[in-house]
Amino acid sequence: MAEHTTSGSGPAGRSRRAGMLAIATAGFAVNFWAWALLSPLAPKLKDALQLSPLQQALLVAVPVVVGSLGRIPVGALTDRFGGRVMFPLVSLATIVPVLYLGLAGQHSLAGLLAGGFFLGIGGTAFAVGVPFVTAWFPPAKRGLAVGIFGMGMGGTAISALTTVKLVGAYGSRTPFLLTAAVLAAYAALAWLLLRDAPGRTVPAEPLSRRLAATLRLRVTWHASALYAVAFGGYVAFSVYLPAYLKTAYGLTQADAANRMAGFVLLAVLMRPVGGWLSDRFEPTRVLAASLVVVGAGAVLQAFTPPLAPLGTVAFLSMAAALGAGSGATFALVALLAPANKVGSVTGVVGAAGGLGGFVPPLLMGGIYGQYGSYTLGLALLAVVAAGAVLLTTTAVRRSARAVASHA
Repeated sequence: MAEHTTSGSGPAGRSRRAGMLAIATAGFAVNFWAWALLSPLAPKLKDALQLSPLQQALLVAVPVVVGSLGRIPVGALTDRFGGRVMFPLVSLATIVPVLYLGLAGQHSLAGLLAGGFFLGIGGTAFAVGVPFVTAWFPPAKRGLAVGIFGMGMGGTAISALTTVKLVGAYGSRTPFLLTAAVLAAYAALAWLLLRDAPGRTVPAEPLSRRLAATLRLRVTWHASALYAVAFGGYVAFSVYLPAYLKTAYGLTQADAANRMAGFVLLAVLMRPVGGWLSDRFEPTRVLAASLVVVGAGAVLQAFTPPLAPLGTVAFLSMAAALGAGSGATFALVALLAPANKVGSVTGVVGAAGGLGGFVPPLLMGGIYGQYGSYTLGLALLAVVAAGAVLLTTTAVRRSARAVASHA
C-alpha cells in the first residue's frame, strides 16, 4: 500500500498541496497541447499531401505510441529524480519537435512522421505528474487529486479549438511557434516553483531492477489492461474523431474539430469525478459502470445514427464514461501501488493507455479503406469494453479487496 507522504494537514499544508497540484496540472495540459498539434490538421494535411486513410491515421497515431512507450522510462526516472526536475526537462525536450514541425516538417509525410515521433515526448508528462501528485496527498484524497491532475489531458482540447483557426488566420507556423513559447515559459515556471513532497520515497535500486519489480505487481497488469480501454479509447477518439466526423457525416474541418473539442472537454471534466467517486466507493465499481456505458455507446454508434440527436448522445456518453473510467483507474493505482514505485507503475500503465489509443485509429482507417464503413471498428470497441467489464468485476475486484483487507 502506498505510504502517506504530505507536507501537513493544516491550512498552510493544504494551500501548498493545492499549489503544487495546480502547477503540475498546467504542465500536463501544456505538454498535451503540444502532443496533439497534428490531429486537428490531419484532414488538411491529407488533402495537401494526398494521403490515404491509413497514412492519415498513421500520422496522428505516431505521437501517441511514442508518448506512450516513453512513459515507462520517464515514470521510473520521476521516481528517482522527482517532478521538479522531470517536468521542466520534458517540456524543454518537447520544444524541439514542435519548432521542427512549425518551421520545416509539414511538406512531406516523412517530415511529419519524424516530427510526430519526437512530438511524442510531450505525452510522457503524464508519467511525471501522477507520482508527483500522489506523493503530496493523503490516501483518502488521492483519487480526487490525481483526477484533477488528469484534467490536464484537456490540452488536446486547446489544440483542437485553436490550431485550425490559428493556421487559417496567421499561417501554418503560428500554432507551433505559440506552443513552443508556452512550453518554454512553463519550463521556467516549473523550475522556479515546483517542489517535490517532503519525505518523498526515493528508490535506491537500479532502473532495470525497479522496472522488473514493477512488472511483477498485479496492480500493474490489471490497471494497464483497464487503462488501455478507458484512456486508450479517449486518446483514439480525440485524435481520430475529426477525420471520422468529416468522412462519416460530411462535416467541415472546423466543425469536426469543434465537436472533438466538446468530446475532449466532457471527458476531461469527468476524470476528477471518476477519481472523486473512487474515493467514496470501490474504484472497481466506478470502472465497471463506466465501461458498460462505453460499450452501449459503441453499439449505438456502430449503426451510424443521425448525428442529431443519437450520434451526439452516443459520443458524449462515451466521452463521459471514458473520462470517469480513466480517473478511477489511477485512483486504483494511487491506492495500491507501493510508494516508491508509483512512477514506475504509472509509466507502464500510462504506456498501456497510450498504446490503447494507438491501435484504434490505424484500425479504423484500415477498416474504412477496406469496407467504406466504420461499423466493424465500433463493434470491436463494444466487445473490448465487455471484456474489460468482466475483468473488472472478477480478478481486479478480488485483488483490490485483498489489498484493502491487509491495509
